[in-house]
Amino acid sequence: MDIRREDGIALVVALMAMMLMTALGVALILTTSTETMITANFRNGQEGLYAADAALERAMDDILTVPDWNNLLNGSTQSAFIDGPPSGSRNMPDGTQIDLTQLVNLANCGKVGGCSAGDLAANFTGDRPWGANNPVWQLYAYNRLDAMVPSGSINSQYYVVVLVADDPSENDNDPLHDGLAPANGQPSNLGLGVISLRAEAFGPRGAHKIIQMTVARTDTTNLERGYTGQRGQDEQNRRARKAAVQTPGKALTQQEMGLATGGIH
Repeated sequence: MDIRREDGIALVVALMAMMLMTALGVALILTTSTETMITANFRNGQEGLYAADAALERAMDDILTVPDWNNLLNGSTQSAFIDGPPSGSRNMPDGTQIDLTQLVNLANCGKVGGCSAGDLAANFTGDRPWGANNPVWQLYAYNRLDAMVPSGSINSQYYVVVLVADDPSENDNDPLHDGLAPANGQPSNLGLGVISLRAEAFGPRGAHKIIQMTVARTDTTNLERGYTGQRGQDEQNRRARKAAVQTPGKALTQQEMGLATGGIH
């Protein structure tokens, strides 16, 4: 056999060229699909933040009508923005479920099976270092985001939940009451007239965003608010913002909490 013959070389070259083009095509498809997923995740994350923020604004409309905030902190008063009993599971459009009872337990003690008194006062994440003054979150508002406007003009698959609790800068060791004005000789109760809100938004592909804020009464019928945190699956973005409200009362511009002071600045 003459090894110098070139019969069939064109077929070999064609096959190699085809393999190269196939590899380039697969790489292009993977790059395009990855970019699409990144874009979708970013869009879902941004929508989740907007959904949580909208839920807070909706909840505050109802909080303005509550004269006694103790009824918020003990769970006896809820928003009108609800879709049934304050327990059980809710079905998401993508087939996943949200258990409201487990959600509250996770916020309070990091457990899904319930929280004891010791669990509530424990520091289970580093975000609850106030012992007996740790917030005890109560379910306040929970519904589909698209149910916020009766006209059906909101096109969203998100489900939103708003929890309410006493501000941890209280010094009365009673997270189910807003607190009493300090008597003579007692330190100032910085958390008097201040409560905390926590909004969670759940969306497609496991999207989950949380915004926490404090609201304080003013001398008018308005509420002053200060955002204390927002976070998602892999992010922790701390920020503070003062809302544009009529403020003859004390300004609540930023909240900084620590083991020593636990106060509002």
